[in-house]
Formats: sequence, C-alpha cells, structure tokens
Amino acid sequence: MTKMSKKKAAILEAATMLFANKGFADTSMHELSDMTGAAEGTIFYHFKSKEQLLFAILEATKVRILEEFDAHMENHEQGTGLEMMEEVVAFYLLLAGRMEHQFLLLHRLFLYQFAESRPEFRENLEAIYNCLVILFEQAIHKGLEDGSIGNVSPRKSALIIFTMVDGLVRFKNFNLYDAGALFNDLIESVRRMLKPN
Repeated sequence: MTKMSKKKAAILEAATMLFANKGFADTSMHELSDMTGAAEGTIFYHFKSKEQLLFAILEATKVRILEEFDAHMENHEQGTGLEMMEEVVAFYLLLAGRMEHQFLLLHRLFLYQFAESRPEFRENLEAIYNCLVILFEQAIHKGLEDGSIGNVSPRKSALIIFTMVDGLVRFKNFNLYDAGALFNDLIESVRRMLKPN
C-alpha cells in the first residue's frame, strides 16, 4: 500500500467513525483533519466533497461485507440449508460487531434522506442490502433443495429473517438491549419459521 493510499484509508476509517457517531451534518472537515492528521486540502484531494466521502464509505462497506462473507463461507462447511442459515445469522451478528461503525452508519437516517434525492446513494444502499439479503436467500434455496427447509418463499423469508437479525444489530448499536441474550431465541424462531411441516 502506498503512503497516499494509507492516508486515504485512514481518512475513510475516521470519517466512518465520525459520521456513524456524530452524524453527517455535525461532522466537520476540520474535525476529520484533526483526527487523521491530514490537511483539509489532502482530504479534498482524495474526496472532492463531503458527500463524495460518504459515498466512498458506502462503496467500501459493500465491498468489505462481501469479502468477509465470502471468506467466512469458504472456510465453513454448511451441511444442510437450515444449518447454512444458522451460520449466516451467526456470522451476520459477528460481522456487525467487527464492522460496528459501518453498521451503525447504515442505521443512520441521513443516509436515507440522501437516497431520496440522489440516485447514486439509493443504488449503493440497495446494493448493500441486496447482497446481505441474498446470503439469507441462498441458504433457503439450499434448504429447499435438500429438504431441511419447508415450502417457503425464498425472497420473502430471507427479507423477514434479515429484518429480525438486523433489528438485533440495531438494538446492540444503540445500546437498547443485549443482542447476545436473544441469539438462541432468534435461532429457534428461524428454525420454526423454516422447518418443513
């Protein structure tokens, strides 16, 4: 990694943390400059605007989520589709802990306000959520093939399960409830929802 690319990565990491915790409007480029040691001109050299910086964070988040899931799934034997679903649920919660600031950022309202008027933000958010939901959907398809999952709609069931799991992540990120305390109940609910009749 070159010196400039290290600096760019440091700017992205610091901006992710600031935007996630303080919000977009309340984060100043001066604050980001102080945190990274990069001059404001350097920040604007890499990212032409604050909005472009936020967009770059979304793109980097999507790439990292896909890489993390691909690496994890390659190193784990899933067995049945239902077992694969349990693995996806568990790893999603683990990944949300590893990428705490990125997931907190994905739960911030300002991103969706940008998405209302800027197609590139909407497309990137949709791509992030689609890649996540597809992981759940793939497990359901596998379970339908091997008989470990009953006759359910793969897309709708994947969306419902994703929403439950992501809800636990929100509880944790906003310090509302200990997500770990609900893990076993979540897995049991998923099993009941998907098991064959």
